[in-house]
Amino acid sequence: SKSFYQWQNSLMMQGRREMENLNSLYKWLDLEGVFVFDRRLPFSKKDSKATTLKLKPPYETWGIFLDKKRLKTKAEEKSAVLHECGHYATGATHEVNSPFDLVAKHEYKADKWAVERALSVDELDDAVAEGHTEIWDLAEYFGVTEDFMRKAVCWYTYGNLATELYF
Repeated sequence: SKSFYQWQNSLMMQGRREMENLNSLYKWLDLEGVFVFDRRLPFSKKDSKATTLKLKPPYETWGIFLDKKRLKTKAEEKSAVLHECGHYATGATHEVNSPFDLVAKHEYKADKWAVERALSVDELDDAVAEGHTEIWDLAEYFGVTEDFMRKAVCWYTYGNLATELYF
């Protein structure tokens, strides 16, 4: 199977940046053999919208569970799918009862991966040069949530995802 980078590079070589497209994310997951489910997440917090699971050996099967009733917009869905793809692509999963610092590291890895796949620094710079200077406007332009966009701006401006320090 193709790695995400091979998949993205082949699309870019064709003159398209389709990884921005939600459907292409689903297609990539399917080609990778990752199961995607639209399921209510009864075991989660009220604000949880998605989760990624990896079965232990000998199965090594991955599944992404999206609670689409909690994902109210395409931007929320795209942001959630990008983040969960980040868990899969980086292997950053953990036991439910893992220490907070491990969970935080895995969430950081997934967020960083998601930001770097959703847009490049050049694309962000181009959008700002075109006049998209507010977070809500950039989020709308890239089809992601404002929270996701804050992380992207932090990553490309400050080299970290600590939105609480800058917004």
